[in-house]
Amino acid sequence: MKRLLMVCTGNICRSPLAESLMRSELQQIGVNDVVVSSAGTGAWEGAPASEGAYLVGLEHNVDLSHHSARLLTRDLVRESDLIFTMARHQRARVEDLGGEGKVYVLGEYAGLSGPDAEVSDPFGADLEVYRETFDQLQRLTEIAVERFVRERSEPH
Repeated sequence: MKRLLMVCTGNICRSPLAESLMRSELQQIGVNDVVVSSAGTGAWEGAPASEGAYLVGLEHNVDLSHHSARLLTRDLVRESDLIFTMARHQRARVEDLGGEGKVYVLGEYAGLSGPDAEVSDPFGADLEVYRETFDQLQRLTEIAVERFVRERSEPH
């Protein structure tokens, strides 16, 4: 069983949406031996998904009503096989917690570089910004899942 961890700052906007999208992508292609979860580098333990993430999720049949934020810990990093962050500063935090060699900025893993590789935080913005974030996450998770599946089927 492989464990993927999606990481943002508060674990209430980007990473819960990315977690749901990643799980859905994997299920659609019949990959059932991967557990996807999320956490935040500065999460307030137990906080619900932000209203914007919740509402945009509903527009796309993604239910975040049961989401509960988790703080990124050394244990979570150790238990994860592959970790995706939304921004470079989060990758640095994961590496500080022992995740070197298994952490990627989601956009870089999907082949982007520069500022385009980061998913900016929609927290506090209007619904349109959350929709743009959702669309960006959807594109990135599709590409990331393709790469993940391809790489794990290659002989080592």
